[in-house]
Amino acid sequence: MTYENAGNDAVLSQQTDRESNARTYPRHLPFAIREARGFTVVDMDGDEYYDCLAGAGTLALGHNHPHAVDAMERVLEADRPLHTLDISTPAKERFVDSLFESLPGEFASRAKVQFCSPAGTDAVEAALKLVRTATGNRSILGFGGAYHGMTSGALSLMGAAEVKEPVGGLPGHVHHLPYPYDYRPPFGGGEEGHRLASEYVENLLCDPDSGVGEPAGMILEPVQGEGGAVPAPNEWLREMRRITREHDVPLILDEIQTGLGRTGETYAFEHAGITPDAVTLSKAVGGGLPLAVVVYDESLDAWEPGAHAGTFRGNQLAMAAGEATIDYVLEHDLADRAAEAGRRLRGHLESTAERFDAVGDVRGRGLMLGVEFVNPDGEWRGPGPRPPDGDLASAVRAACFDRGLVVELGGRESATARFLPPLTVSDGQIDDVASIFDEAVAAAVDGEEARTGVTA
Repeated sequence: MTYENAGNDAVLSQQTDRESNARTYPRHLPFAIREARGFTVVDMDGDEYYDCLAGAGTLALGHNHPHAVDAMERVLEADRPLHTLDISTPAKERFVDSLFESLPGEFASRAKVQFCSPAGTDAVEAALKLVRTATGNRSILGFGGAYHGMTSGALSLMGAAEVKEPVGGLPGHVHHLPYPYDYRPPFGGGEEGHRLASEYVENLLCDPDSGVGEPAGMILEPVQGEGGAVPAPNEWLREMRRITREHDVPLILDEIQTGLGRTGETYAFEHAGITPDAVTLSKAVGGGLPLAVVVYDESLDAWEPGAHAGTFRGNQLAMAAGEATIDYVLEHDLADRAAEAGRRLRGHLESTAERFDAVGDVRGRGLMLGVEFVNPDGEWRGPGPRPPDGDLASAVRAACFDRGLVVELGGRESATARFLPPLTVSDGQIDDVASIFDEAVAAAVDGEEARTGVTA
C-alpha cells in the first residue's frame, strides 16, 4: 500500500488488522491524519478538523509551530547528538535554563531536576520513588478521580477500580482521599465543603488509628484532566500545602497536563500561590516530543547514583523543541492568552448549557475546560444533582467529529467533553469551535429525544 495516497478507510483497516485491541482513539475518531498545522489537522480524505485534543494537551503551540520546528532543524543540520542518556550537552543545559526560568523563583532557587523515560507516567513513577527514598516511608496519599498514567505505580494512584482490576488491583500502599469536585461534592459544595474536605485529610494524619500512618508523599492534580477538567479550589490547595508541610509529607503536584500555561498561569499551582516539594512534567514541556522530568526541592535529593534511570532520558530533539516552546510561551505571555481565550470559550459553552438541560456543568481553568452531560430524569447513585450521561457525551463527540471538530471525553462515566486547544488559538477559531459544539449538542440531544421520547 502507498500510504500517502490511501484514504481513511484503507489506513484504518490496516491499523485494525495489525494493532492491539488496546487502541482507543481510532475507535471513536475514525480517521487517519495526513498533515497538521497550528490548530488544524487534515485526514487522508482531505477533510479538515479543528483539533481540541492536541495530543492530550501536548501541543501547547499547536501542530508544527515554526519556532519549535526551527529548533529541531538546527539540531539536525549541525550534526548534534540525538541521544545522550544523562550525559550533558549544550541543548540540555539550555533546556534546563528555560525550564527553571519558567518556575516561580522560590521553587527554582532550590530545585533539582531528574530526567526520566519519555512519558508522563515515568515522571510519576520517579516522583513516587523519590519521596519514598527521601522519607523512608511507603504509603502515598492520592485522590479519587485522579489520573497519573498507565504504569503500575501510577495506576495504583487512581481511584477508578475498573481500570485496575485487570492487573490485580494494584493496591500499592495508596490511600485514596476525596477530591473537591464541586458539581458532585463529597462533603457538600462551596467553601464549607472545601473546609470539610481539608479537615478530613488532616484528621486522617492526626489520628493514630486511621490506618494511614506516616505517608511518603501526597500527589494531586491542580486540575484533574482525564477526571473531567475538575479544578481544585485555591483555598483547598493552600490547605493541602499547609497540612502536608506541618506533617512533613512531601507534596507532589502532577502538572503533566496543566503545566506550561494551559490553565492561565505558567503552572497551575501558581493560582493558589503555593510552593510544592515536587512537580511532574511532560506533554507540553517537550514541545510536542517525548520528554518527562521531575523537578523537586533539593531537600529530597537522597538518591544514590543510578537510583533512577531511563534509556531515552537524553532525547536531544525534545530538549531543543522544549526549550523553544517554553521560551515562546513566556515571551508571548501565552498563559495570559490561555486565560483570555478560556474565558471566551467558557462563555460560549455556558450559553450552550443554558439552552440544554442535558448539560449539567461547565468547568475548568484557562484552556482546559470540560462540559459534563447528564440525564435530567435519571437517579445518580452518589452525591450531585443528576447522573452523568456517557452515551449522550459519546453522541456529542461523534456529532462534533462529523462537523470537523475533534474533542475527547473524560470524567465519571466518560460523560465530560474536554477542550484542550493550543494556547495559540485565535478568537475566531474559538468562536468556530463553540458554534460547532453547540450544533453538535443540539443534534445529539435531538437524536436522544427521538430514541427515548424523553426531553433532554
